[in-house]
Amino acid sequence: MAKKIGLLILIIFLSIILASIYGFLHNQISYSISPEYFTKFKFRQFDFYFMGENQPRLTASLVGILSTWWFGLLIGLINGIVGMFQLNSKIMWKSAFGATVRTLGIAIGFGVIGIMVGKLIISNLDAHWNLSVELTDQKSFLTAGAMHNFSYIGGIIGLIYGIRYQLKIKKANAQHRV
Repeated sequence: MAKKIGLLILIIFLSIILASIYGFLHNQISYSISPEYFTKFKFRQFDFYFMGENQPRLTASLVGILSTWWFGLLIGLINGIVGMFQLNSKIMWKSAFGATVRTLGIAIGFGVIGIMVGKLIISNLDAHWNLSVELTDQKSFLTAGAMHNFSYIGGIIGLIYGIRYQLKIKKANAQHRV
């Protein structure tokens, strides 16, 4: 049991690191799509407006880390706890870390889908968006926003998939023991 608790802590830690790296890189991509998404929205939301004026890409990365580390904590905690129900620590590691990597992959995939949906659909809708009048490129702003929202949706779907993945491993191992 002590080894499983150690693995739970490791999985949580690695999930936070992976989510933070994801947030860092994700925001570099979305900053490239729409700097205004940060300068006119995210920097203000995080009260980093003045810092963002001097170092916008670095600030976007910091916002990315602050936006995702907690999701990594949640993913690691849930995947780690589900993993503790595996037969032993070796299977726990395989299932919980495997679920975490799959969750990350699904979040990345949904982020890419978000870019496409944002660029091809959302930004072309004739909707009356409640956006700042100071925007110069509303379409790119909406695309970056779609990328962010789809990534969170992907994280949730990935987490559900990861839990199912671990339950399948548990069931397969239980059947082999019979």
